[in-house]
Amino acid sequence: MKKQKVSLKHIAQSLGVSNTLVSLVLNHKGDEHGISKETQKKVYSKAEELEYMPSFMARGLRTGRSYTIGLILSDISNPFYSKMVRYMEDEAAKNEYSFLICSTDESPEKEKKTIKMLIDRQVDGLIISSSQSNTEFLTSLEDRKIPYVLIDRFFEDHPQANSIYVDNVRGVYKGIEHLVSEGFKRIAMFAITPIYISSIQERIDGYLKSLKAFDYDYGNELLVELDFHNLKQSIHSSLNYLINDSGEPIDSIFAINNNVAVACMQVLREMNLNVPNDIGLLSFDDIELFQLTNPSISAISQPVEHISKAAVKRIFEMIKQPGSDPEHTTLQTELIPRESTQKKK
Repeated sequence: MKKQKVSLKHIAQSLGVSNTLVSLVLNHKGDEHGISKETQKKVYSKAEELEYMPSFMARGLRTGRSYTIGLILSDISNPFYSKMVRYMEDEAAKNEYSFLICSTDESPEKEKKTIKMLIDRQVDGLIISSSQSNTEFLTSLEDRKIPYVLIDRFFEDHPQANSIYVDNVRGVYKGIEHLVSEGFKRIAMFAITPIYISSIQERIDGYLKSLKAFDYDYGNELLVELDFHNLKQSIHSSLNYLINDSGEPIDSIFAINNNVAVACMQVLREMNLNVPNDIGLLSFDDIELFQLTNPSISAISQPVEHISKAAVKRIFEMIKQPGSDPEHTTLQTELIPRESTQKKK
């Protein structure tokens, strides 16, 4: 026999209280309506005993909310973002929210379609790692009064957007300073398309400024733009040129993110180049794999947990208080030196 679905009415009747009281308690509004802690405890215990499962559809009809947030990531395969998802889901669950998670593969067109789909699904807000080259989509969200927060990336010409990101320029400086201190002289930056994205642009800017600061100014000669969709082949051809045909070979690579660093490790191994004695390797962004490889990989670590929690906290604030002033949060990175940048003396 099919088990009868437990409703608020069943809980109320079993306790001899009103449906309204049970609803207030289970929606975490007991304190503000003066319901005693003892009564609230009884309601929660009875709901657990009866295996009460709330109807989110009914809850949405009462509150006008879907209790879902759209999370749009540029590349879900990147461990930086997959780790972020875990922290965000844990944080959202505390508020009985869930995520609809989408990956755009750095495609602006796919991102636009994804945003439309999530809005059609009536999400309460959006957290976006955007691949757009302009801010038209942000203006559209604001016109429709849809709360959103930008993560990892921002738009300088759109200060009304809430954003959470790291100080990329300072992070790159820490990396260049470390490579210089380890005796590396010809430091290539391996960037990735699309390079107009703010985090990529800032890391390139940090690279060029840092080289000048250390009197290593060779202009854009060692700045490489890799194809996001053809990464390993781009790295292979670039390394061939920079090591064998450029006149003065490079002695180290600053990978602009962890995906680039992993691909560099694979290509360097295929080319029988020893890290770090033939060529040093440093990654902007740290992942657990980098502690386990041989050699272990030096990295600029981003505060992923802090970014994730700050983004969820801010989107909830915007959902509860529409029209609040925008906030821009800049977090700092940490240099993690490992074997890949330590030459044998």
